[in-house]
Amino acid sequence: MKTRKQRLLRLSAVQFAAWELHMYLDTHPNDAQAALRYRELEAEYQQLLAEFENDYGPVIMPATGNAWLDDPWPWENEKEGK
Repeated sequence: MKTRKQRLLRLSAVQFAAWELHMYLDTHPNDAQAALRYRELEAEYQQLLAEFENDYGPVIMPATGNAWLDDPWPWENEKEGK
């Protein structure tokens, strides 16, 4: 059984590879092999994501409402010692 960290790294690697192929296909839309590999990576990513979220919960928490607007912005935080 892979650890949580190993599974996150694999998920990230597959997502990165899929994104790189996505960008390649923007400039080479007729590359059938790249398009096939992209679809394979997307399917693998969705499977890995579903398995990970089933075991550990969501990878990214959905944003709800505008509560984040009430938090201090990075430039509004005072440095320690002031």
